[in-house]
Amino acid sequence: MKRLRILDADIENRPLAYLGQGFTTSEVTAIAWCWVGYPKTIKVRVLGWYNGWYNGEMMLREFVDDYNKADMVTGHYIRNHDLPILNGAMMEYGLEPLSEKLTSDTKNDLLKRKDLSASQENLASMLGLPEMKAHMSNTNWREANRLTPEGLKLTAERAMSDVIQHMALRKELLKRGLLGPPRMWRP
Repeated sequence: MKRLRILDADIENRPLAYLGQGFTTSEVTAIAWCWVGYPKTIKVRVLGWYNGWYNGEMMLREFVDDYNKADMVTGHYIRNHDLPILNGAMMEYGLEPLSEKLTSDTKNDLLKRKDLSASQENLASMLGLPEMKAHMSNTNWREANRLTPEGLKLTAERAMSDVIQHMALRKELLKRGLLGPPRMWRP
């Protein structure tokens, strides 16, 4: 049986436009991804000037190149948050939509539970994992969403730390039998 090529991914996004009644649209400000088993090779692309200039279309194209090579994509709440937002961005830039993909979602595929926060940060803490998610205060998020040089640095660190922590979390959930089977995501 062939070993799956699994891509671990996370996005950061900022509010972009108002839809009314308090709802906003969003814009992808960062994408971080890494092949599972190769944690030292995390790629992160940030909107604006951070380790080179990237606009939204450039970030998407680079991520999708690896996405299309993956047999499965994993992340925390990836089927309900990251992939739909990325797919909307693909549509906005006139790019082909994301293809359907086998996914392992550490929030949605977590075994049923009650009275237990299923946030990535909480699960990692509960399981005693040493990998930490970069904390962002409201002030940090405001800086990040303004795309200032310091804000872009914070955004990149947050996205990379999400991927690092997520890889450790998924591995531990699988080890303990707490994660259900992967499911197909269809755009």
